[in-house]
Amino acid sequence: MHRRRPSLFTVAGLALATLVTMPTSSAAETVLRARLNADIRSTDPGTNRDANTDGVIAHVVEGLVAFRDDTSVGPMLADSWTVSDDGRIYTFELRQGVRFHNGAIMTSDDVVWSLKRWLDPATQWRCLSEFGPTGIARIEKIDAPDPTTVVITLDQPSALFLPTLARPDCGQSAIIHRDSVGPDGKWIAPVGTGPFKLAEWKRGQYVDLVKFEGYVSRSEPRTGYTGEKKVLIDKVRYNVVPDSAAARAGLLSGSLDVIMSLSIPDMDELKSQPDAQLSVTPALGLTGILFQTRDPLLKDVRIRRAIALSLDTAQIVDAVMEGTAKPNNSALPIGSPFYGAVEAKGYQQNLDEAKKLLAEAGYHGQSIKMITNKRYAYVFDSAVLAQEMARASGINIELEVLDWAAQLDRYNRGDYQAMSFVYSARLDPSLSFEMLMGPKDKQPRKVWDNPEAQQMLQQSMQISDTAKRQALFDEMHRRFIADVPMVALFNGAELVGLRKSIKGYAGWLYPEARFWGVSLQ
Repeated sequence: MHRRRPSLFTVAGLALATLVTMPTSSAAETVLRARLNADIRSTDPGTNRDANTDGVIAHVVEGLVAFRDDTSVGPMLADSWTVSDDGRIYTFELRQGVRFHNGAIMTSDDVVWSLKRWLDPATQWRCLSEFGPTGIARIEKIDAPDPTTVVITLDQPSALFLPTLARPDCGQSAIIHRDSVGPDGKWIAPVGTGPFKLAEWKRGQYVDLVKFEGYVSRSEPRTGYTGEKKVLIDKVRYNVVPDSAAARAGLLSGSLDVIMSLSIPDMDELKSQPDAQLSVTPALGLTGILFQTRDPLLKDVRIRRAIALSLDTAQIVDAVMEGTAKPNNSALPIGSPFYGAVEAKGYQQNLDEAKKLLAEAGYHGQSIKMITNKRYAYVFDSAVLAQEMARASGINIELEVLDWAAQLDRYNRGDYQAMSFVYSARLDPSLSFEMLMGPKDKQPRKVWDNPEAQQMLQQSMQISDTAKRQALFDEMHRRFIADVPMVALFNGAELVGLRKSIKGYAGWLYPEARFWGVSLQ
């Protein structure tokens, strides 16, 4: 379904002109050159940020806890923690001997200072609202009874407290040194505990990170943003290369070593190149067809279900993602530890049943307008295939192609009949449902407005018992399939192109590269 791009060699000159190359260095220095499709927004974790910013700064800073490969939460700067019987008091025992980039030893005083800075509204921390009156829980107190212990008291129990602390988009609630800010409290640069230090940021051109010689690594195997972070290279240079064709040419010429977030056409171009290798990892994003359940036509669940039964999800996914993703009709991603036999049950194509439902609903070929975009080829291609498959049941879908910004605006206002759309990754199952669920009167962007399911969602956010959470997610999935507020199609994949000389690279469910444990040979 995708369109081929120009040959790599027609853009080689552009690539060479675009890339910022490293000056000649000593033979002993190893420099890994990665591509950013846009510059980072700042170096202040979890504030002025985007996905590129999160991915770069995650090499520089660390939090008390971090996500593992399987999206569970593990220890990072905390060695361990206990939770009070009422679920409100978390006592963290810190790792000893951890150093900041300026050589100072981390203590509980640094943790308290960092967390209080994040909770200061002047910092404009992305996750501040999560700990406010309408968030998951309010932080009542942060205490440091001794240099290696931190006690955080919440106003109510929350299963999302630790996952929120670990969120990459919130800068992992990074523990940073006071030297990161000036005497006036204004941000200077991150003085963190991560395996790399920020060396230079030349806006619009590159970001340089260098190995932190004083890094104190955990001993467990590398997993997610925790575990062992052994640095095998001296420097990472992130080159800002907006043009994907230039990036591909740079990879083949040797001026780039890694390209993150490849498109399917990019992957196809690189498959046959002897100097390139590919990393394909299941991802947590969600692509699907949304329905406006308050639309005069689509408010009838029989019509929504008829559309769902007209689609061959597996065929759509195979055509659009070329074997890099699996079909999934659940709000929970396949990679989640809470994805089980219940979540694997979705819609099966049944044209006869679809036609029967349409007849019962009195549908006679009225036009259904589906919004899509061409920024994400897999979103557009999914819409085209859904349109064709629905036609076989007598459903008349018309596509309206908008630019991504315009589509987002329509999505946020709930101003559509149907929409082919993609959601970014959520690392906790409650949040996978939360991004879809809510009262439309207050949050018009929400797709699924079911009060009983919303009560289950709130319970899943408050309890930590795995079996009880699983039961709630299972029941929410059953209702999600029954209500048909959307048809989830697939979770996608993180596609990365690398030079053959790169060893030890491993993708994970969160779509950002990790350059510890990676070497150049």
